[in-house]
Amino acid sequence: MLECKNINSFYGKAHILNDLCMSVDAGTVVSLLGRNGAGKTTTIKSIMQMVVPKTGQVTFLDRDITGWPPHKVARMGLGYVPEERRIFTDLTILENLEVGRQPARDGSIEWTIEMLFEIFPNLKERRNNRGKELSGGEQQMLTIARTLMGNPKLLLLDEPSEGIAPVIVEQMAETILNLKAQGVTVLISEQNLHFARIVADRAVIIESGSLKFDGTFLDLDAQPEIQGAYLSV
Repeated sequence: MLECKNINSFYGKAHILNDLCMSVDAGTVVSLLGRNGAGKTTTIKSIMQMVVPKTGQVTFLDRDITGWPPHKVARMGLGYVPEERRIFTDLTILENLEVGRQPARDGSIEWTIEMLFEIFPNLKERRNNRGKELSGGEQQMLTIARTLMGNPKLLLLDEPSEGIAPVIVEQMAETILNLKAQGVTVLISEQNLHFARIVADRAVIIESGSLKFDGTFLDLDAQPEIQGAYLSV
């Protein structure tokens, strides 16, 4: 469904991604792992073309989207959930969800507010509350729900477990597993290896913007030196 080939991305003169190659198959959950500053967020933004790769190619649904405007990438069916959440704080939960509404796409789930409230019961209870009245975890749930209202074919989650309470992290894991069961394809940028193990089929580890590992968690467990070198604090 998604493939990055030899991506080189920069911030000014700073070379962040170095010939990065990775892929995501339809119907799977892939976790992009690495320490702070490894290049995970830049990878997500390069896929969305918010950071346009200087060289290399991003292919989505067999189309080269490199250099496309981000809004056109979103209309293709890539849903982006930023780490900063970026909800509309003065709008209610219901109004935030309506902002994210897009037409149905062939071959993907047509999400409704009622369906999302089944997955996010916390949001249903507070549906008339404004965004600024929500906890950090509830804001994260709202951001994911709003993105799903766009009926994406692939969901990009940037650090979904960052800065939220452990009980909400558990709910987040259940949510991602629920989405996976419904056939939603997900790429997650994460530092939390335990969280990634619960939800993901495959791990991709990067360090200094370069690929260091790509395989199952069983493969990763068989190589403790990889975890020690690239995931240990």
